[in-house]
Amino acid sequence: MKRIKLLALSLLCLPLLLLAGCQSVVQRADSQDTWARIEKQKKVVIGLDDSFVPMGFRQKNGQLVGYDVDLAKAVFKEYGIKVDFQPIDWSMKETELRNGTIDLLWNGYSMTPERAKKVAFSRPYLENQQVLVTKKGYGVNSFSDMRGKTLGVQNGSTGQVQLDAQPKLLKDLIKGKSPVLYDTFPNAFIDLNANRIQGLLMDKVYAEYYIRHQKNRADFKVIVNPAFTVDQFAVGMRKGDKTLQKKVNQGLAKLQKNGELARINQKWFGTNSNYLGK
Repeated sequence: MKRIKLLALSLLCLPLLLLAGCQSVVQRADSQDTWARIEKQKKVVIGLDDSFVPMGFRQKNGQLVGYDVDLAKAVFKEYGIKVDFQPIDWSMKETELRNGTIDLLWNGYSMTPERAKKVAFSRPYLENQQVLVTKKGYGVNSFSDMRGKTLGVQNGSTGQVQLDAQPKLLKDLIKGKSPVLYDTFPNAFIDLNANRIQGLLMDKVYAEYYIRHQKNRADFKVIVNPAFTVDQFAVGMRKGDKTLQKKVNQGLAKLQKNGELARINQKWFGTNSNYLGK
């Protein structure tokens, strides 16, 4: 009888032990300095949304290209380390990082106070802003014209964060006071073109690049509201990765000094003016 009670008690405790073990693994992944492992394996894993034009996206042949793809490869080439790009659910990005399934978030990742509580940042390397994209036939010339209309935004994006942070600017005006959430921007643009949504809140770098490559680019309109502050792109990493943070910062500085950064900016944006390096 005593053995049966002990067995029952063990079975009851097992889930708690497993949960404690999982939490311990997550805590270790979040607090360790992993540079020695990365250097030994000669590989670093970067999480990204592979539909985020022009930062990291798939061409028609399936090849992954983009500004951040080129930049990350150039930084780690300095250390002889291969970059493995891992597509992730962008709404779960910090969880993936904390769990150790990826080493970095490098994909138009904006620095925000909320994210700073969860991750460490590299030095900022690019300037960005949230803008409202619409079409000329929808009668939207300012944020106030979105009253009663349907807005789209990517789930887990900076646009969603700023929309919630300053609801009076746009969120309180739109239909149902709630946007349509999309996993990827291409799906949102499909709905924008079909008039299922009349506005799309998104990154300026994405909006300008995407529209510039559309046959009907003259049909689109980009609206800027100065109340939505300019944000900065940086690389996100676990707070314990002090050496990795240092290596990324040193790599960015070297690319700026040797002219490689200017070449990458020119390739993707036709200008080097939006770089924030010092």
